[in-house]
Amino acid sequence: MQLSNFPTRKFASPDTWERFVERFRGGQQPLPQTWADLFGPLHNGTVDDLVIVGQVGQSLDGRIATATGHSKYINCPAGIEHLHRLRALVDIVVVGVGTALADNPQLTVRQVAGPHPARAVIDPRGRLGANARLFADDGVRRLLITAEGSRVTPPPGVEIIALPATDGNIAPSAIAASLKRAGMRRILIEGGADTVSRFIAARCLDRLHVTVAPIMLGVGGPGIELPPLERADQAHRMPVRVHRIEDDVLFDCDLSGQRVMLGVAKKST
Repeated sequence: MQLSNFPTRKFASPDTWERFVERFRGGQQPLPQTWADLFGPLHNGTVDDLVIVGQVGQSLDGRIATATGHSKYINCPAGIEHLHRLRALVDIVVVGVGTALADNPQLTVRQVAGPHPARAVIDPRGRLGANARLFADDGVRRLLITAEGSRVTPPPGVEIIALPATDGNIAPSAIAASLKRAGMRRILIEGGADTVSRFIAARCLDRLHVTVAPIMLGVGGPGIELPPLERADQAHRMPVRVHRIEDDVLFDCDLSGQRVMLGVAKKST
């Protein structure tokens, strides 16, 4: 396990980040070292031509919200800034309908420099209203991922992806494959906990960023919830790098060793 501190808004020049985003998105190498240790692994896939990263912000006792559902803000301002850096580097950010209904997120890049990604909501039953902020017409692509046969009328300009659903749930592998067909290569699964957990369980993540705040919430929603194991030694032990983000600690977990093939396979050299 590797521990490092990376620059935050207190110490990093905005120009340094802007140059990193330009080179990262432009496919230029090498990447500026200031940010390469953390974000470099998101540049190219190791399994296929996709890079799928999940993110969770949680308390020390593994909660993403209090028992009443309040969650703003568990992580420190620099931890929120890290989420916006992720958004600036990916092609699309994806949330589940539960998060969209509870938080009404914008899913835009505001805390740092960088382009807004495309936005998608996983909404099998068409529960999200047309006035949701992630549907706002601001020039980026907006996608509604829903179940085949659902009667959904999205706002003008919002693309529909209809996929098979089982018991009201759409398989993460089908979602990732459909986004690839839509031209998305770097995909951020931003939340909520149920959506991220489903992608982990389906082995559809390359990386998982878990930002832990030094607080305890007691009873509340868990950050990650997976199918139970009988024995602790059955759990997958993954490579991980640890970074300090001011008061928070970021665990950068490498899940590529168990990721299923979703795109064009990497050729061995």
